[in-house]
Amino acid sequence: MKKPLWLRPHLHYQLLWVVYLIWFFWLDATARPRYIIHAALDDAIPFCEWFVLPYSSWFLLLAGVTALLWWNDTESYDRLVLSMFSGMFFCLIVYMILPNGLDIRPADPGRQNLAMSLMRMIWAADGPVNVCPSIHCQSSGAMALAFSHSKLAKNRPGLQLLAYAWAGLICVSTLFTKQHSVWDVVLGLALAAVWVPVLYRPLRPVGHLFARSRTR
Repeated sequence: MKKPLWLRPHLHYQLLWVVYLIWFFWLDATARPRYIIHAALDDAIPFCEWFVLPYSSWFLLLAGVTALLWWNDTESYDRLVLSMFSGMFFCLIVYMILPNGLDIRPADPGRQNLAMSLMRMIWAADGPVNVCPSIHCQSSGAMALAFSHSKLAKNRPGLQLLAYAWAGLICVSTLFTKQHSVWDVVLGLALAAVWVPVLYRPLRPVGHLFARSRTR
């Protein structure tokens, strides 16, 4: 029998979002890029505003995976928190030490449609700074790994494929919306992959990696 909502463990880990968001927006507001990230492949990828839809679906993936794992599989939830937030905070440290930015964002094409309206909102809120490694891609990779290795996806290859395909589409969307360079995506996914031999191969409990014991 599942515990009542208010008694389920580790919900307080979500307070890490407060630290992350304050740190992220402070860096975004004060950023002075010294390194411009650019790959030759970036020039071959056209801008397509409709990729803003899978790009924005990151928020749905985040909410869905976090809630499902927290409610149904505490061990996988712990793995998600550890791998995702460690990578996100590492990215913020990189941004402080090696402030970087992009020069590939296009001028506003002037098209009037839903996708361009969303793109303008994103451009206004998120400048072309602090991009490498990509937190969007790092966290998407962490979510796909945590969900595909969870009890919810065990022996269900269709769900595992869906998790990886969704995360992959989000990563691709960062390129077509010109939110990130190819280098940002590669390094962001590499950060997520670092945890594979530690947490997922072989599958192992992570309670000992947290300060608080889970014996209850």
